[in-house]
Amino acid sequence: MRKLLIAFLIAAAPAAVSAAAAKTTYPVVFAHGMAGFDDILGYSYWGDDYGVFVGDPCDEFLEVTCNGNISSSQKAYQTATYAFQSSEVRGLDIANQIESYMTSQGVSYINLVGHSQGGMDIRKAAKVLYQRKGRQVVKVLISVSSPHRGSPVAKYILDLKPGVTSVVAALATIYGNTIYRSGSDAFAGAKQLVYNDYSATDGLSTGAKLFNTNNPVSAAYAAYYGSFVTAQTGVSVNPALFLLRNGFINIDGNGYCVDDCDNDGAGGKGNGTATDLDDDGLVGINSQQMGYRLKHNECLLCLDYITQDSTTGYVGDLNNPTSIQMTSSSSIINQDHLDVVGVPPDTFDEMEFYAAVIDFIAAKD
Repeated sequence: MRKLLIAFLIAAAPAAVSAAAAKTTYPVVFAHGMAGFDDILGYSYWGDDYGVFVGDPCDEFLEVTCNGNISSSQKAYQTATYAFQSSEVRGLDIANQIESYMTSQGVSYINLVGHSQGGMDIRKAAKVLYQRKGRQVVKVLISVSSPHRGSPVAKYILDLKPGVTSVVAALATIYGNTIYRSGSDAFAGAKQLVYNDYSATDGLSTGAKLFNTNNPVSAAYAAYYGSFVTAQTGVSVNPALFLLRNGFINIDGNGYCVDDCDNDGAGGKGNGTATDLDDDGLVGINSQQMGYRLKHNECLLCLDYITQDSTTGYVGDLNNPTSIQMTSSSSIINQDHLDVVGVPPDTFDEMEFYAAVIDFIAAKD
């Protein structure tokens, strides 16, 4: 009877969902967020709780440390850029890495997935690749939990007293330079994630708003733009984010307003209720949608799958989203900012989620 029940459930699963993700036509490149990395001592940023890269196919005999949900011939690559820097600098560096990778693979096109600041970096990279090649290079560009319109946490850190801020910057820079190479700049990284130009007296023009103007959503740079929005309110939030939220700052990130109307460092404003499902611990939901909002659909006994949300429309002008695009809870992934990448502890299945993302990309590239 048990076997018959399992057979029935499998037969009843959505026909459009296969046992494994389809192989993309072009490789998928993953870009990490601030303070991120590609691999440290065998532990992947883009991995599961055991550090296994979500894009690693099971292409070797009896291989088990791999993602069995993707095609054995799937091509994927992780970039490794400055842990702390502006997205102008990080994006250029990522473009250089992508170009080298494309040459090594003998491909003319690429797909990009970026988490957190990485979702901004890849927009810069897509533009640079277009300028160098004189044509569209990126087929699908997807951001996950990205602060396209800034994060209040970045402004909070910059607003700390100079002594505290300098210590934070020094520790961040030492960490960043240790991971890869010299060149990390914690101040540049934080100023990138404040919506408006943070300082009128530092001689620099910074901020997410200006970055969006210079690196827009454009069909010239990528054929398809999509984004995943994350938020969580429960006690299962990552301990570091739980401490930040309860001890220092609670983001009220689901109110509508053009520009940063409450001067918290992010576009939009709060709705007056700071404890509802409005942020993922670092980024408010009113900052995250770029292009189409994507929905993660979990599936019992079959591969999870991704669909395009039909209720929130398309964000083409990142500095001017509609009210519904900034406040809607539609298709939110109920996870915190770090759960959707390989930073334990969490209950999120990164392997199956990114296999679903790869399957979605395969249908479009």
